[in-house]
Order: sequence, then C-alpha cells, then structure tokens
Amino acid sequence: MVCRKCPTSLSSQSMERIQLFEMMSDQMSGSWDGTYDHGSKSDDSHHFERLYAEPMYDAFVCPLTKQVMRDPVTLENGQTFEREAIEKWFKECKESGKKPVCPLTLKELRSTDLNPSIALRNTIEEWAARNEAAQLDVARRLLSQGGAENDILQALKYIQQICQNSRSSKHTIRNAHLIPMIVDMLKNSSRTVRCKALETLHIVAEDDDDNKEVMAEGDMVRSIVKFLTHEHSKEREEAVSLLYELSKSEALSEKIGSVNGAILILVGMASSNSENVLSIEKADKTLENLESCEKNVQQMAECGRLQPLLRLILEGPPETKLSMASYLGELVLSNDVKVLVARSVGSSLINVMRSGNMQSREAALKALNQISSCEASSRLLLEAGILPSLVKDLFTVGNNQLPMRLKEVSATILANLVNNSGYDFETIPLGPDNQTLVSEHVVHNLLHLISNTGPAIGSKLLQVLVGLTTSPTTVLDVVSSIKSSGATISLIQFIEAPQLDLRMASIKLLQNLSPHMGQELADSLRGTAGQLGSLIRVVSEDMGTEEQAAAIGLLADLPERDLGLTRLMLDEGVFHMVIPRIRKIRQGGDIRGSRFVTPYLEGLTRVLSRVTFALADESAALALCREENVAALFIELLQANGLDKIQMVSAMALENLSQESKNLTRFPELASPGFCGSFFHCFSKPPVITGLCCVHGGTCSIKETFCLLEGQAVGKLVSLLDHRNENVVEASLAALSTLIDDGVDIERGVTVLWDAEAIKPIIDVLLEKRTENLRRRAVWAMERILRTEDIAYEISGDQNVSANVSMALVDAFRNSDYRTRQIAERALKHIDKIPKFSEVFPNTR
Repeated sequence: MVCRKCPTSLSSQSMERIQLFEMMSDQMSGSWDGTYDHGSKSDDSHHFERLYAEPMYDAFVCPLTKQVMRDPVTLENGQTFEREAIEKWFKECKESGKKPVCPLTLKELRSTDLNPSIALRNTIEEWAARNEAAQLDVARRLLSQGGAENDILQALKYIQQICQNSRSSKHTIRNAHLIPMIVDMLKNSSRTVRCKALETLHIVAEDDDDNKEVMAEGDMVRSIVKFLTHEHSKEREEAVSLLYELSKSEALSEKIGSVNGAILILVGMASSNSENVLSIEKADKTLENLESCEKNVQQMAECGRLQPLLRLILEGPPETKLSMASYLGELVLSNDVKVLVARSVGSSLINVMRSGNMQSREAALKALNQISSCEASSRLLLEAGILPSLVKDLFTVGNNQLPMRLKEVSATILANLVNNSGYDFETIPLGPDNQTLVSEHVVHNLLHLISNTGPAIGSKLLQVLVGLTTSPTTVLDVVSSIKSSGATISLIQFIEAPQLDLRMASIKLLQNLSPHMGQELADSLRGTAGQLGSLIRVVSEDMGTEEQAAAIGLLADLPERDLGLTRLMLDEGVFHMVIPRIRKIRQGGDIRGSRFVTPYLEGLTRVLSRVTFALADESAALALCREENVAALFIELLQANGLDKIQMVSAMALENLSQESKNLTRFPELASPGFCGSFFHCFSKPPVITGLCCVHGGTCSIKETFCLLEGQAVGKLVSLLDHRNENVVEASLAALSTLIDDGVDIERGVTVLWDAEAIKPIIDVLLEKRTENLRRRAVWAMERILRTEDIAYEISGDQNVSANVSMALVDAFRNSDYRTRQIAERALKHIDKIPKFSEVFPNTR
C-alpha cells in the first residue's frame, strides 16, 4: 500500500511544505488510486516502482493529467494543477464561451492568475531525485548481476522512462555508469533483451552529446553495426535507428565509418527493396550524417553511392575538391556510374584540367581517365568540349607543358575517346583554324610524338590512330597523312618493340591500313630487316591471344597475289606453322574458350589460302599443299558453320586448287600396239582403263591433284549455295564452276553437278540477283550447263523453271555489263535450240 504521510526524511523540511502536503492530500484523497506516475507506467513498471522506489504522495499529482507535476501552480481558490494542463483548461473555457471555472469545484473564478507553487515543485523534484536514485540503484544491480529476463527488461524500461521524463536525467544515467551495462546487454542470449537494450541506448543517446561520447568508447559501435546483418528485422531496425542517432555526432560519424563494412551495409540497406520503409529511411539519413567525414564519402563512392563525392567536387572547398577528384581517379566504376559522373561533374573536371594548378590538373586528368572508357560517358565529355584542351596539352612544349606522366594520362583519355565514343572526329574543330584530329598537321604531330615520347605515350597514341583508321569516315585522311609523312617504316619497326602494348597497337594499326596501302606494307616488310620474322614469332607463340589474332590478321590482309611475299613466307616456314594450329583448333584444342579464337582462326585460314595463289608459279607451294594435304583441310573448313569468312576463304582456296587439277591429273600411258597391230587394226584392241576421273580424264586424288570429286567436296560446296552470306555463295559457286571450266570434260562436269543436285541451287542464285558478281557467275554457269542437251531438256521439263531461267537470262542480256551480256547471249542461243525452252522464249525475248 502506498503511504501518504511524509517519511522521516521530510522531518527536516519546513512546516509550510508539510501543510501543503496535508492540504493536497485531503483534497485529492478521493481520486488517488496509487497509479499516478511520470508516464502512465504499465503494471509491470509500477510493480518495479512499488518494490524498489520511495512511495509517491497524492499532493504530487495533477487532478487533470493524473501525472506527477513538473510545474505546479495554484489558483485563487487554493487548488493546484500542472501549469500546462490548467492553461489548456482555461483556453477551452474561453473557446467555448464559458467563464473560467475551477476544474475541481466547477465554481467561477474571478481571476485566472496562476501562482507558482515553488515549495511543492522543489519537494517533487527532491522526491523524484531520491526515487530515481533508488530505482537506478536497483536497475544497476539487476543489470550487473544478469538477473531474470523480466527483471532486466523492467530495469531497461525504467531507464528509458527516466530519460524520457527529463533531459537532465540523462546525465544521471551516465554518472551512474549504466551505459556500459546496457551495452553488455547486447550480448544477452535473449533477442527481446537485445532489442530492448538497443532501444534504451537510442533513448539514452538522443540529443545528448556527452552520452554519445561515452558510447564512442570501446567496441560499442562495432557491436551495433553487427546487428545490421542479423536475420531478425526488429534488431536491424533498432540498430539502424541507434546508428542514425549516433551519426548526428561528427566524432561518432568518423568512428562509424571506420568500422569495417559499416558503410557498405548501410548503402545496401538504403537501396534495398526488402527492408521496411523506416529502416531504409533511417539508413539513408545515417549515410547523410556520415557525409560530414571525407573518408566516409570516399567509402560511399567505393560502394556505389557517388552523389556525396560528386557534390563535394562541385561545391566543396578547394582542398576537398582536389582530394575528392583524386579519389575519383582511383575508383573502379561501372559504365552506368561513369555516365552519371560525366553528366554531373564532367564540365567541372574539364575546366580544372584547363586552368588549375598542376596538382589540380593531375587530379582532374586521372578522374577524366576513369570516366572516358565507355561510349556514353566519352560522348558526354566530347560534347563538354574536352578534345581541344586535351590535344593542346599533348602538343604543348616549354614552360607550361605537362610532365610526361600526365601526358601519358592525356594520351590515354584521347585513346579512350576515339575508340569508345563512336564520334565522327572530322567534324570536331580543335581551334579557330578549324583543324581536326584527322587533319594532316595534327596526324603528323601525333606520329612525331609516337616516335619521340617513349613506349607508354607512344602505345596510347597508336591506339588513337587505330581508332581513327577503324572508322570508314576518317581512315582515308589518316592513310593520306601517313603516306605524306613517310612514317610507314617507323610504324612497321614497332612490331619488334619489347613492350606488348606498343607492339600490339602497331600491329592493329598496320592491319587497319593494309586494305588501303597493302602493297606498300608488303614491300616494307620485305625490305626491312627482321619485321616479318618478328610478326611470325608473335603468331607462333602460345595460341589465342589478342596480339596473335592481330598479327595473323595483318599477315592475312597483305596482298595475296604478291608472289615475292609468299616465297618469303615459304622460306620463313609460315605455312608449316599455320597448318597444325588450324588442325588443333578444329580438333578442339586448348584455346576454344578464348574470345580471340575466331579472328585467330580466320587469320590462319586466310594466310594458308595465299599459298594456293602461287601453285602455278612456285613449286614449293605445290609441294607443301601435297605434303600437308591442304585441299582436305580446306574441305573440312567448309563445314565451319557460323564462321562465314572461313567458309568463303576455304571455297576460294578450293577454287584455286581445283583449277590446278586438270594440270596435275596423271593420264595413263597406253602400250604400243606391236608390229601387226600397226598395220592390221583387227589385231589391235584398245585397252580398257578403269578408275579415271570423269572430269579430268586421268588419275586423280585429293592429296596429289586436289580433285574436288575425289575429296567429296562437291556436295559440301552445293550446300553453301543457299548461304545467307552472298560472299560465301559466290566463292562456292566459283569452286563448283571449275568442274565445267575450259580444259575439262564440260559435259561430264555438268553431269556431276546434276547428280549432286547443284542445278536448282545455281538457278536460284541466277534468279535472286543478290549481287552483280553473283549474277555474272550464275549466268556463266548456266551457259555451260545448257550446253549439255540432256540436262537442258530436263530443265525445260518444268515450265515455270524454264520460263524463269529464260527471263533471267534475257534480263542479264539487257542490263548487265558487256562480258555478262555476251555470255547470256550464248546461253539464250542454247535455249533456242531446245523445243520446250523455245516455246516460252518468244514471249520473253
């Protein structure tokens, strides 16, 4: 039962206070039920209070709020109330049009003056202090002894209530050394206790920097961060709320950021779709508070939250701008982030690059280097006007020039812009004289820098030229400038450079130049000492690298009919090196997974094909093709589905090989008929010879004479006549045409095509008219086919086909070049001799 008489501790107080207690007790005795407290505590909390705290007196309680008064005031009739409550009462009376009355007596008051009850207020404060001290002592014992879960929870609840009642009470919690004890409760096995401890720490820390300083000691912050990864959402929610409160302190912001993984976890929570809205909001606000520390801003940027760093680059003081730009230059950014950075601070970084001090220019250049390596961001930088300043920095010499290490960065940025942006650089002026990056003077300067600035800058500037020669709109300007500068030999010499980047950039550039100055490159390779051998050594090393793909591509792009270069390649053993590499790839060698395997295989195939152009002039080429069974290898490559260029080159090589079959086939030697047989033919019978090639008339094989029939290549070539790529179709048709060419038995060749079901696909090629070259070849083939009457009659048996063929030939006669018209005319004459054809021919003539 709650005692209403003053305890002995009050015996020393003045009689005035005792009288006040008795008066208030008498007036309130009817309403007091023993439940009035600071915050309408629960039954459990009140049980805690009754067990461990000094009893409360009725005179302390406001009749209106049923709460212990903080600022008691007395009316003219002697009744005492909480100031805020009675003021609200009088306001409501006034708003309702009533005269002010006493809430207890309901009698009208002459005055609403409020007289502070100082004595009562002091007594309440003294009582509250003694009460809090007693209860805090109990709470301390419970927390230190690790009591029952319910007792610990009640102790934590009471600590919360004390802090919520009065801000000044928080220093009591601190002075009682309760904060470390609450922190220890974070290790409790009960999830409920841990959550309540986090909640209590939040209340203790709220708006109290001194308490936050205490919490900054030890590993408390690290322990709270660990709760951010707990499975239980309530623990995560309480932990992020506490961190948000702690992050309001700049000192604690730095400490939070120093905990390994804290910012990464917070960034993940702030951008999460799975967390509840409150946790997301608190995580985001916590990160905003942590931005007060530059190191935290850098960590956020590393975790993908770049806006704070970008904001500091734009708005921060000079030193901060410099440090943030420097850090940006060290980050590894995704392409989306590069675009964000270019859009946000690209112009600012370009301005610093133009006019800042050397340290600032260095930071800006490194940051621009990071964001210039994707298409969208590089385009934004070009639109912001980076190119003129960049080129100027590269070309400037003298007092204001950049040091070589920064010129290397500038060269890297320029290479990124040229190779990634897809921009037309002939339209971007570099200054008032309207010169562009592909102007002769500028290209000459680039070539000069390449030769005189060392491998680091040289390799980057070679990459610039690689990008410019990759574009069809700028390649001819660069080719013209290279020719006028006489730099071909210098560029070829880089093939021997020991630095991989420099060597590979030069090879790529030469490969891009080869379609436009191939003969000049071939002559230079033959005339210079060692460059061809260096190129071959690159190809002969481990298979499947980017450098090897570029090197073999360069060799493949050199003029294929340059006999002198082919002889040199035979002498260097190029073809003997290429063949086993092709076979290894086709058999599923180790480089199958390399992303450069396709261009590498294409280059190998094209290099090997050039030996077939030298068969008639170079015995070593013929011997190599026989020794290595090259024809069979090309027939196998016809089946490289999806690799159009390889199929096309293989068909072209087979055409060259098959053209030689008629010269290589071995005709049988007939025995002499003898003396009688010479005079009397009845005594001489012609010998029966079997096993001869029906097309070439002699003994053929795929290995020795490259016969397409013996190599079973006809069907494979026919299947390529309906290929989607017209170049593959043209090469396949050209190879098949060698079976009906001059020097072979054309009629038997046509029969071979008929048996291989090649006639219809050839007619389809004729009718489709996909390209002029294809039509010319199809007209030529049809003229040869129509020479064989039996086959021509078979074709004429289908009226639609015969009509279409006739119309296609008439169209070729009317609309093609002179040579094709002549061939079409001969074909039409063949048609005119065949009745079924001639029936439709008059209508189409």
